[in-house]
Amino acid sequence: MAEIVPAKNGKRFASQQSLDAAVWGACDILRRSSVKGALQYVPELSWMLFLRILDERETQEAEYAAASGRAFTPSLSAPYRWQDWAAPSGAKRVALQAGALGAFKAFVNDDLLPHLRGLRDRPNATPRQQVISQIVSGIERTRVDTERNLLDVLDRVDAINEANIDTTHIFPLSQVFEGLLLKMGEKGNDGGQFFTPREVIRAMVRAVMTHTNGFKIGRTVYDPCCGTGGFLAQAYKYVRDAAGDDLTGPQLDTLAHDTFYGREVDDVIYPITLANLVLHGIDTPHIWHGNTLTRNPTYEGLWQDAPGQFDIILTNPPFGGKEGKEAQINYSYRTSATQVLFLQQVIKDLKPGGTCGIVLDEGVLFRTNESAFADTKRWLLDECDLWAIVSLPGGVFTAAGAGVKTNLLFFTKGTSTKSVWYYDLSDIKVGKKTPLTLDRFTSFFDLLPSKGDSERSWTATRAEIEAKGYDLKAVNPNAKGEGDTRTPSELLDLIEAKGREVTEALMELRAISQ
Repeated sequence: MAEIVPAKNGKRFASQQSLDAAVWGACDILRRSSVKGALQYVPELSWMLFLRILDERETQEAEYAAASGRAFTPSLSAPYRWQDWAAPSGAKRVALQAGALGAFKAFVNDDLLPHLRGLRDRPNATPRQQVISQIVSGIERTRVDTERNLLDVLDRVDAINEANIDTTHIFPLSQVFEGLLLKMGEKGNDGGQFFTPREVIRAMVRAVMTHTNGFKIGRTVYDPCCGTGGFLAQAYKYVRDAAGDDLTGPQLDTLAHDTFYGREVDDVIYPITLANLVLHGIDTPHIWHGNTLTRNPTYEGLWQDAPGQFDIILTNPPFGGKEGKEAQINYSYRTSATQVLFLQQVIKDLKPGGTCGIVLDEGVLFRTNESAFADTKRWLLDECDLWAIVSLPGGVFTAAGAGVKTNLLFFTKGTSTKSVWYYDLSDIKVGKKTPLTLDRFTSFFDLLPSKGDSERSWTATRAEIEAKGYDLKAVNPNAKGEGDTRTPSELLDLIEAKGREVTEALMELRAISQ
């Protein structure tokens, strides 16, 4: 999509607080409209916000095309453009509000949404039309209870546009949307299973990109269970930030249209994924909708011409899932454990020479009593160079409803593993008010090139791992324990005092029983 230039009119957001207030103001209206949880109001706001920004960008693209003498065909035409039906001065909105009571909401439910959902079925539908169709695919009717509340939400969203945001002092709109996704990922909102903490994502993206000596345009990035698209969005941002102004027009086009791929099974999350990626600048997100492990598709129109293997894979498979025989028959080492099957799938999907960063729970690393676990890890070490494992603190994924201990595994396909370098962050205390932040990885990144030893890092040989039956759990041999500094005399005094307490308690019990 074309770059947005500042508008000459409209409300100008002068601070982060004013922009956040506008976004949360729309959420407040949705909440009072019986759209209670974030897992309900985020999808509702997503399609509205997406259509608002799409209209703004296509207006700019039409102007650029006219100035350069090129033809331009918009994805939407009147009366289905935001400027027609949603903007306060839009011709269709004005006409509907002047008509019968309820006519506006009826237009949205019975005309607009069916029209948008049907775009994908048009002959020669463009990729952008397919994306639009999929973003509203799960919206049968607006959840907003009254027409007045619906108009109030649209007015709030209409005021939020990229042209009126000064990114010198305010986060771009994509990051405001990230705030909505973060809210959805908080404990109690039921959306945490689709949300990986962003600081963990940033660390993983940086580690993989650094190990591959920077990202080269033409390579592909893939997430087989992409949730809200956090890994893909952050990878895109990393590449753009690293390149600065050095990317050519064709390179930018390749990055936005032919680089990022993913799969997502959840019907509610899939449209949010598309909206999130488009708002981050990935104009054509190639997201396959369906079950990755069974390969049963719900919609695969955005997957056309996708490669069979990928250069970079970044992913966080679901914790603790159980798969049936329909999924298990696709894998050499059959198990009901979702993460083990995803690990096998990732190894298959990675190109020779490709690199992966994956989140796995502790159980996958230490379990050796089930053959599928041990065999999968042996296959990983045979097919790939597992060059680093980062042991994360407990509680990193608590907001996602998962209190399990987790690890980050990094590996490159094509060379077998001779040794594994470990880095231990497990002693750090994390919580809602003290989340894991990127600065905790500073020493990890400093040591990674040399894979040196420290209080937090060490190396295990392939022979040592095999001797433990392919137990990959991080057990830090260099950790400094908090030793007991009390003298023998002090310990004896303590034992004597505790003994007197026990004797006195026994005497009281005997007196009661007599």
